[in-house]
Amino acid sequence: QEHRPGAVDLDVAVEAEVADPAAALAAEVVLTLDGTPVAEGRVGLWDGKGSVRLTVTNPRLWWPAGMGEQPLYQVEVCLLDAGGQALDCDTKRIGLRTLRLDRHADAWGESFQFVANGVPFFAKGGNWVPADQFPTRLTAERYRDLLASCAAANMNMIRVWGGGIYEPDVFYDLCDELGLCIWQDFMFACSAYPTNQPGFLDDVRAEAIDNVRRIRHHACIALWCGNNEVEQCNVSEEWKAHYMSWADYGRIFDDLLPSVVAELDPQRDYWPSSPHTPGSNRADVNDPTRGDAHLWAVWHRREPFEWYRTCEHRFNSEFGFQAFPEPRTVRGYTLPEDRNVTAPIMEHHQRSRSGNSLILHYMLDWFRLPGRFDDLLWLSQIQQGMAITYAVEHWRRSMPRGMGTLYWQINDTWPVASWSSVDYHGRWKALHHMARRFFAPVLLSAVEDPAAGTVEIHLTSDRLEPGRGQVAWTLTTVAGRRLDEGAFAADIPAGGNRCVHTLQLADRLGEHGPAGLLVWLKLTDGAGDVVSRNLAVFARPKQMNLPDPGIAADVREDAPGAFRVRLTAEAPALWAWLELADADARLSDNFFHLAPDEPREILIEPAEPMTLEALRSRLRVRSLVDTYR
Repeated sequence: QEHRPGAVDLDVAVEAEVADPAAALAAEVVLTLDGTPVAEGRVGLWDGKGSVRLTVTNPRLWWPAGMGEQPLYQVEVCLLDAGGQALDCDTKRIGLRTLRLDRHADAWGESFQFVANGVPFFAKGGNWVPADQFPTRLTAERYRDLLASCAAANMNMIRVWGGGIYEPDVFYDLCDELGLCIWQDFMFACSAYPTNQPGFLDDVRAEAIDNVRRIRHHACIALWCGNNEVEQCNVSEEWKAHYMSWADYGRIFDDLLPSVVAELDPQRDYWPSSPHTPGSNRADVNDPTRGDAHLWAVWHRREPFEWYRTCEHRFNSEFGFQAFPEPRTVRGYTLPEDRNVTAPIMEHHQRSRSGNSLILHYMLDWFRLPGRFDDLLWLSQIQQGMAITYAVEHWRRSMPRGMGTLYWQINDTWPVASWSSVDYHGRWKALHHMARRFFAPVLLSAVEDPAAGTVEIHLTSDRLEPGRGQVAWTLTTVAGRRLDEGAFAADIPAGGNRCVHTLQLADRLGEHGPAGLLVWLKLTDGAGDVVSRNLAVFARPKQMNLPDPGIAADVREDAPGAFRVRLTAEAPALWAWLELADADARLSDNFFHLAPDEPREILIEPAEPMTLEALRSRLRVRSLVDTYR
């Protein structure tokens, strides 16, 4: 594709296998949009090869999710004999767009940002692993459900992890339709590879050629990446030089793979490894001034969540925190006697070496420990969501220095405790609901400083145009008594972040203590509609003496097959959530903070038909205090 003002030129290369190089063959190329021809051309072939240039005027451009539409043109190429009869035809769907990785020197080092149609954008999303241990069990419907969940959480990028598989065509077709850009790893991860073994590099080349050719036409492909963490592993103390020398490493990731991309997909960028720091001796992994980073000090090194705010990296392509799946999923792989997190079956469904104990380690630091098994499962999800929210809000506030955050991980390969935000059965964990909020196009967030007694209020926006809104704040005790409030008009930046106000609350902190206060924040637009909400606190939840919130739920039928629940609370309900006994459903929101003077309405769409009476009998609404009382 060659883009110019008001037009796109398409060069279509045609290659057919022929027995006679001089055979009188031709290729006809037709480009359509929604069934309407847009451009066409014909070329004679020599030795089965030829090329056609098509010009599209007033093109409809393909955009990443949240930036515009995703129109897909169809290219049909037909091989014709001397009489003009079609011998064979092939079709591909393409998007007209430019999508590149931009790296340029700047005030902080070197940028790492993706640019679509000339517009830089903040990459929001997660890492994708194979959606089943047995890929043949996967259906188009399961792929659609999982990827639609990504789009519903306001994601615009997915990293296909190099320890998995090259996904089938349906995966990339759906990403094209949904505007989900793909960071595509080649399938190499965390291992040494025998480049000196006869035939090995030939196999690598054949596999790379096959997959680059297969998916290169997809609009969603944003980047080819050589491997996952092979470079990082190669500089670690655990690895020795005889496992894989840098010369061996370079044969694959510095020579072979980039040459395949340059030959077969020259309009896309190649990145040698993730993480990778360019211009270094390869030992400077996770340099905050350039390249991409895998940040695992929270979790593997047991650093507190506050550690995330010390990180100012350019692009965070891996970081994560674990949680258990919900009780219904756990019941599917346990018997009643197994339902303890240290039981053998629970530890078997945990593939991180210290996983269950690490979940509890952090839980003891942040929360009051639940006494019931199911409550511990739910609380682990709240904790996971809080950890990733802490990180993502900080990194979105850092734009344009930081321009991407892809958490580990979106999905699961089997029912298991893991870093995923959607479990094996497609059930959203608390994190996925929170991702819908922290990846929203416009984000209201806060930076609290207990020592100074301040709360910075930030507005972060992915929108291409500036906006205007009103920020309202309310200071209450943890029991819900209102102490102070205010509101002010605020400019919403275009594609950036701005600290719009700083609350001075030192006196109130001195009076009520860090564990006694809640700061409720709300951003509304010109029509009075809520754009974003948030809550700032000065202490860990375990230190707060939260009362029973007295949540009440009023349920009524909405659209066919859907129900609307109106929630009210007498006192603050932190991380309020709704669940249906023995039933799956999609909810418009969940695991949110419910203020005593702000009713919330939630739309519930059960997976199976259900009467109003049945839903009322199955519905359960709870919040943080219910996990330990």
